[in-house]
Amino acid sequence: MRHDEASETVPVLEEEVAVEKRSRVTGRVRIRSVVDEIPDVARAALDEERVEVTRVPIGREVTERPVVREEGDVLVIPLVEEVLVVEKKLVLREELHVRRLVTTETVEVPVTRRRERGVVERVSMDPEGPEEEST
Repeated sequence: MRHDEASETVPVLEEEVAVEKRSRVTGRVRIRSVVDEIPDVARAALDEERVEVTRVPIGREVTERPVVREEGDVLVIPLVEEVLVVEKKLVLREELHVRRLVTTETVEVPVTRRRERGVVERVSMDPEGPEEEST
C-alpha cells in the first residue's frame, strides 16, 4: 500500500449543548395577616395586709416614758398619762399591741388575648380560583 492510497481524512465532529433559562410567571402569592381573639382567664394572687389592734390595760406607775418596741410580730406602742396627785407621776395607762396579718386571695379575671397568624394564598393563573394555605 502506498502512502497516498492509505491515508484517508476522517472529520471529527463535536456537539455542544447550550442551556438557557427564562423566568416565567406560573402564579402569584398573596400574604395577609389575621388576628385571632382567644378568650382566656388571667390569674393572680393578691395579698391584703390588715392590722389587728388589741388594747392591753396596764395601770402601772413608771418613772420615764417607755419606748415603742417589737415583741415577735407585734409592735407595742406604750401610752402614758399624767395624773395629778400631790406630785406628778407617769402612769403606764395601756399599751397598743399591733399585729400585721397577711391574707392571700387568688382572683380570676376574664381577658381576651390576640394572636396574629399569617395566611398565604397561592393565586394561580388557573381560572378555578386561589388555593389557601394557612401557617
